[in-house]
Amino acid sequence: MKGKFITFEGVEGAGKTSVLHALTDKLTDLGYEVVATREPGGIDIAEQIRTILHDRANTKMEERTEALLYAAARRQHLVEKVLPALDEGKIVLCDRFIDSSLAYQGYARGLGMEEVFQINQFAIQDVMPNLTLLFDIAPKKGLERIAANKNREKNRLDLETIAFHEKVYEGYQLLHEQYPNRIQKINANQAFQDVERSALDCILAYLK
Repeated sequence: MKGKFITFEGVEGAGKTSVLHALTDKLTDLGYEVVATREPGGIDIAEQIRTILHDRANTKMEERTEALLYAAARRQHLVEKVLPALDEGKIVLCDRFIDSSLAYQGYARGLGMEEVFQINQFAIQDVMPNLTLLFDIAPKKGLERIAANKNREKNRLDLETIAFHEKVYEGYQLLHEQYPNRIQKINANQAFQDVERSALDCILAYLK
């Protein structure tokens, strides 16, 4: 791949999406060719799967079904949008990727991180991010942000208990320990401008 694949991860309400959009503009201003995208979604088929996954009415969705749907959306998004952009030498900033499945379905849902990794290995065929920014904030604080933000999309995951979100947080900490070179923590419990600056500095240090 000629380009660089940079992913943004974190618990609900960590602020990663807002930072991603801000950094897309800043990196573009610095002369980089940037593609901003998200998971699940980013392209039409994956957005349709996102609608199913996030529908608050789908409370009967079984854990393995959930994991498989995320992997399916990931595959289509990867081949249709991410890989072509990387082949063109662009920087792809992606809101969530495989680490989300490992933390949410693998660890918090109890399916097993290795088992969920194998499901996704079929989907991504060894394509892993060059750099992952983990926006680190206590789950309770993140959920408080969501409750205060009237414009944020409310989805099925928002119906989960605080215990579930704490398990997601634990899963991310384990991933950071497992991939310390790829996954860089960003203190998300700061003013937005400070989080943005920390994330930008991290990306520029990697690119240089």
